[in-house]
Amino acid sequence: MNLNEIVRGALRWLMYVLLHIFVARHLVLFDYAFCFIYVGAILFLPQEINLTGLLLIGFATGVTIDSFDNTLGLHAATSVVVAYLRPTVIRYQFAQKISEGRMELSLKELGLPAFLSYTLILVSIHHILLFFVEAGGLGLLSYTLLKIACSILFTTVTVLLAQLFSR
Repeated sequence: MNLNEIVRGALRWLMYVLLHIFVARHLVLFDYAFCFIYVGAILFLPQEINLTGLLLIGFATGVTIDSFDNTLGLHAATSVVVAYLRPTVIRYQFAQKISEGRMELSLKELGLPAFLSYTLILVSIHHILLFFVEAGGLGLLSYTLLKIACSILFTTVTVLLAQLFSR
């Protein structure tokens, strides 16, 4: 990675985090769908980042969101899990593209079906962990599952729109 790619990656990370802090954390649809667009900050980092760096970036992302949302480590824990599972998902889903050469994780490079598949897998993992830890048990299982499903859809559409409007 050269300096230009590092700066572009850092600016993209900052865009997703600031978009969540100033806009997306206030977007709630019908008390069921919550938008956690900051997950895109982890999903679309360059593929070449090693696991240690990825975990540190995931933790920094989660702690930043936790400090603004006052959630005491909830987002940090789920961001670290997503950052840890990201290389495995990439390796299994894009094995052929990785063997062909360098690959950028973006809508333009992957195409819509592969992009949605990649995004849905990691966003689903993030939201399932986040909402079950937040619920603290299975007492409100149906409400929690409905929140998970609606939030996965809302976040995925928002990340897709962010990809469409970014260069």
